[in-house]
Amino acid sequence: MNSKNKSQNRPQGVVYSTNPDYRYNMGESAERTTLPPQQQDLRVMLDKKLKGGKKATLVTGFIGTEKDLADLAKQLKNLCAAGGSSSDGEILVQGEFRQKIMDFLVKKGYKVKLAGG
Repeated sequence: MNSKNKSQNRPQGVVYSTNPDYRYNMGESAERTTLPPQQQDLRVMLDKKLKGGKKATLVTGFIGTEKDLADLAKQLKNLCAAGGSSSDGEILVQGEFRQKIMDFLVKKGYKVKLAGG
């Protein structure tokens, strides 16, 4: 194995270890767990900056796995009969559905606040 291949097996920033049994941590951290609804602190706002000026409802502050985020996004999109997306703790639902989404989230046990926008 040449030195180029060895450097590909090390995380960036680590030069060398003298311990032959040392195992590099390649950033394989455990996936974060989803907080229960009572511990979530979500913000619901109207966003006109995305989608070329069209109105969209944005839910931010979700803490949890991407799968749980996608599941909640699917429920919200079905509730509103609208399209949308989810990533990085945010859910975007096409259209102005702030009150409908807030009522749904409160019924599910989430702490929700209306944010500016």
